[in-house]
Amino acid sequence: MIEYIKGTLEELTPALAVVDCGGVGYGLNISLGTFSAIQGKREVKLYAVEVIREDAYTLWGFATKSERELFLQLTSVSGIGAAMARMILSAFTPSELVDVISSGNDRALKSVKGIGPKAAQRVIVDLRDKIMGLDITPTSAQGNAPAVNKAVQDEAVAALTMLGFSPAPSAKVVTKLLTEEPDAPVEQVIKRALKML
Repeated sequence: MIEYIKGTLEELTPALAVVDCGGVGYGLNISLGTFSAIQGKREVKLYAVEVIREDAYTLWGFATKSERELFLQLTSVSGIGAAMARMILSAFTPSELVDVISSGNDRALKSVKGIGPKAAQRVIVDLRDKIMGLDITPTSAQGNAPAVNKAVQDEAVAALTMLGFSPAPSAKVVTKLLTEEPDAPVEQVIKRALKML
């Protein structure tokens, strides 16, 4: 079993990192969270998961152990494969995902492309108790985040969704913008979010 791969980051796309380790280039599938964490770095250490099927052998890489643990938990749910687990981990940080599952927020899970109502319920039912044993603090327990203008937030996310962006990443970007600038008008939030998505 490969625990982690440490080496020089040779290539990076939002979905794949190629790490040169002792002259061998390992291609690791990654989430957007890991992509953001390692972007701009020369030397990286990615925690690995090997997925071996009859028709494929793939490596998945994670910037943190907690993200890898959530990936393993997600892929243990019936109907959630590695690619779908990556989609979920790209939409939420580990803390946010723990929050979503522990609070039973199936609406947030359904906002991830490819996750239907049944799959969202299965993830919540199967993992609600298991994630409590993980060493990940839910966002709701990380202290009170400053309140954002809910009306502007909802309107901006709705507009971005109509433009074809996924609701979960849109909400994340909009919340970040409104936290930095609480009085920003909705048009400004949408314009700035378009540059970030």
